[in-house]
Amino acid sequence: MAPVLQNKLVILCLLSLLCFLSTAESTRKGASVAKPCRAHTVNIKDFGAVGDGKTSNTDAFKKAVAALSKHEKKGGGMLVVPAGKWLTGPFNLTSHFTLFLDKGAVILASNNMSDYPLIAPLKSYGRGRDEPGPRYSNFIFGSNLTDVVITGNNGTIDGQGQMWWDKYHADELKYTRGYLLELMYSDNILVSNVTFVNSPSWNLHPVYCKNVIFSGVTVLAPIDSPNTDGIDPDSSTEVRIEDCYIVSGDDCIAIKSGWDEYGIAVAMPSQNISVRRLTCISPTSAVIALGSEMSGGIQNIRIEDITAINSESGIRIKSGVGRGGFVKNIFLRNMNLYTIKWLFWMTSNYGQHPDDKFDPNALPEVTGINYSNVYAENATMVARLDGLKNDHYKGICISNVTAQMIPSDLPQWNCTNVEGVSNHVTPKPCDLLRDQGPSGKPCAFPKATLAIDKVSITQCPFKG
Repeated sequence: MAPVLQNKLVILCLLSLLCFLSTAESTRKGASVAKPCRAHTVNIKDFGAVGDGKTSNTDAFKKAVAALSKHEKKGGGMLVVPAGKWLTGPFNLTSHFTLFLDKGAVILASNNMSDYPLIAPLKSYGRGRDEPGPRYSNFIFGSNLTDVVITGNNGTIDGQGQMWWDKYHADELKYTRGYLLELMYSDNILVSNVTFVNSPSWNLHPVYCKNVIFSGVTVLAPIDSPNTDGIDPDSSTEVRIEDCYIVSGDDCIAIKSGWDEYGIAVAMPSQNISVRRLTCISPTSAVIALGSEMSGGIQNIRIEDITAINSESGIRIKSGVGRGGFVKNIFLRNMNLYTIKWLFWMTSNYGQHPDDKFDPNALPEVTGINYSNVYAENATMVARLDGLKNDHYKGICISNVTAQMIPSDLPQWNCTNVEGVSNHVTPKPCDLLRDQGPSGKPCAFPKATLAIDKVSITQCPFKG
């Protein structure tokens, strides 16, 4: 790697880390998505917990949450986890609740598989994502909740995923791995100023949720760890992801909405989602992925001010025969990519299905795709765009793109069964993206803000 590029990448990383160490706040007017300050505060040590990294504190966490749940209608409750290593099995959250991790606090997930009971698969998936049937419990979980905050002074939640990764690679798991944090059917959620590491599989998974903000979150996993997606909004609406730093063994952000006939039946699209000021490292996957489980639909996605270092693809749309659903009205602007294989990738060949009941006539609708102001260095290909022969991807617009290419035997563009326009793009795009010439206008990006972008973030003053 050239010294100039190497220095540039170091500076980008340092700038990103500075963002995570500060408290993320919004100065825009609007009601808070959740209430970080609570009338009742307890310390996990009040319930007999020991922060030595060896003693199991499962009962302490369950008792603490149960005690605070009694104050849901009395000003809510906050559970403080102080500095130390707090080993525990999985536990559930409650409504009107704040989990606060102080500086130096580490919540360690148990490596005892008997601590993880089997739970039902998601209705929009029909089975576990790894294996048929049920799935192992998530580490931190909540369903039908409102007004939940996970925050702190950059404490850590560690899934200790190595055991799960080893068993997955050795084909020793009969059921699907759980996620580090999953919230279902919940609203008014804020996750900020916390580091999540070593998840068994997906890290942060809001599913069937509304009004969710991830701000100033760090997600770290070894780049060879299987399926350790960073943040996966799934059949959720009004979601904001901002000022986050993600190193992943899979997609940094993956927006989903259910799998084949199950996602079609549930019919809950992921929509009105804002992703901004993200820094990503993902050598084998996408910075931003849409799908491949997109059968409930994905629409009205705003993505801007993205930096990626050593990643496989900048933005990737993943679908296939049997998925049905739609991906439409996607808007991206201001993306900087340093060492990238594909800037843009659209894939129609995902053949993974939950079972043999999928409809082969259920084809995805992909339209209204707008990418502008993208810069890349050390790029292998600009784009690989693969629509279906009887289901073209339409309404594609790519503008103001500059990619500095590395020597390669691969074509700079590979386009099949797609329709759209381009302007001010270097290297020259494929013929299926008609060049509009010097008078061509930039691709669209909506001027009106999403409702979730108007929501302010406030922090409860707390000193450990």
